[in-house]
Amino acid sequence: MTEYKSEEQKRNFYKSGAWNKLRQQALDRDNRECQQCKREGKVHVDSIKVEGERKSVELNVHHKYEIEHYPQLALVLDNLETLCLQCHNKMHDRVFGEQKKKKWDDERW
Repeated sequence: MTEYKSEEQKRNFYKSGAWNKLRQQALDRDNRECQQCKREGKVHVDSIKVEGERKSVELNVHHKYEIEHYPQLALVLDNLETLCLQCHNKMHDRVFGEQKKKKWDDERW
């Protein structure tokens, strides 16, 4: 079984034809809508390609169980869901432009 521990291994996986094909299947299955926004009663759909311009990235396909820890699920469609960039970053605890909440609220002595 392939491992996805190093950055190079992950990069090669995300550049593979097998991933690209499955990623498109997940986007189509999810109607190119962020599934987390949908659960919250909001709508966030993919951007539309404008001729002559670079398409803006609005959506990511997220592994519910990360490939680093569950390599056997890397190419399983049921392990994927479409998320907008904001929801995907929240899912991975990447917060930009705002202070992260402190883990402890104790005073320092």
